[in-house]
Amino acid sequence: MSSTKISIMVVSGSRERLQMAAMVASVGAVSGSEVTVFLSMNALSWFLKGKRRQAPAEGEFGETMESKNVPPFKDLFQKAVELGDAKIYPCSMAMDVLSTKREQLEPYLEEPLGLTKFLSDAAGSQVWTF
Repeated sequence: MSSTKISIMVVSGSRERLQMAAMVASVGAVSGSEVTVFLSMNALSWFLKGKRRQAPAEGEFGETMESKNVPPFKDLFQKAVELGDAKIYPCSMAMDVLSTKREQLEPYLEEPLGLTKFLSDAAGSQVWTF
């Protein structure tokens, strides 16, 4: 994979979509791409510290992932940060709506970011939405 910039907007809270977003982020980051992930709406609550419950599956594939020992999406996002050039930003508006404070979120997340800044930074990159 050639080095490029990848911007990922995650708004879904479904297991399959969170998993695919995490796979794109982690593979992109360890392959040398600059990766930016923007977590908003239904995705954000899955990044609260200590959230142990599994995200709901949309269908059979999502249910099967757990029995096949697929690495959890949160682990993949964290590895993208630790092993590559990935930054994961919580949406500032979603944090306001959910009354969430920065210290309630996983420590590998960056400071909150607004949609306007994310879109501005995403100019010229591959953009993925989940």
